[in-house]
Amino acid sequence: MLTRIITGIIGIILAALVIQTGGTLFAGAVLLLSFGAWYEYCNAFQQKGYKPTLVTGMVLISIMWAGGWLGSSSLLIGSVMLSALVIMVLTVLNHDNFDVLSAVISAAGIFYIGLSFVHLVMLRFAGEGGIIPTSFGDFQTGCALVWVALIGTWASDTFAYFAGCFLGKHKLCERISPKKTIEGFIGGLIGTTASVAALGVFFGFDVIMMAVLGFIICIVATLGDLVESVIKRYTGIKDSGNIIPGHGGIWDRFDSVIYTVPFVYYFMNCTGLAG
Repeated sequence: MLTRIITGIIGIILAALVIQTGGTLFAGAVLLLSFGAWYEYCNAFQQKGYKPTLVTGMVLISIMWAGGWLGSSSLLIGSVMLSALVIMVLTVLNHDNFDVLSAVISAAGIFYIGLSFVHLVMLRFAGEGGIIPTSFGDFQTGCALVWVALIGTWASDTFAYFAGCFLGKHKLCERISPKKTIEGFIGGLIGTTASVAALGVFFGFDVIMMAVLGFIICIVATLGDLVESVIKRYTGIKDSGNIIPGHGGIWDRFDSVIYTVPFVYYFMNCTGLAG
């Protein structure tokens, strides 16, 4: 537990530095994280005898990332099309070692991981350089939005954990994640709604809409966690990796973020909440 706490504190400090700095540092960090999560995804399915295309996947994820980093929707859409075509062509060019199921698993992982991390880059550079004044200084709009997504996700996990520990009696989804309880999920809903609403006050966003956002973030975050749990159960692994002492792998730490970040990005754009 001590190792987990220390690693968590260091991780938050590093995350704050990278998020606040933004620019190339942030974009580069996101690319490295996406590579790490993709590697762990491939490794998981290799345990079942499949052969996801690790290197080709990294190249395709890099092209997606470039589309988000450069703000080019054409490059981003083109990278999605390219990924689908390239992966399927490999079943012809390398048919002895790369079957159709491995191709489908590869394509799913590239979209699932690559596109989500691209949205993290897009979220950080949203708002066209707008500035939000707060009691702790000025925040770039994109920086504030990243904090909304991450703090909302962390709040969901934290409140659900403690509510489940103290009040949990009824299993939420026992066959997939035995430790999750309905009481924990309700605690997560309440805590995340309140936390994101508080961020609305802090950043000057509409508090009611932020409360709605927080409520839905908890639902989406829980689904993201369960998705990884299903895959881990299928592939027979406990953790996706051990690169983060006490926390497992990168995919373990970002399984919920993979779902919440795209949702926050489109919610903010569709509602115009951040101006």
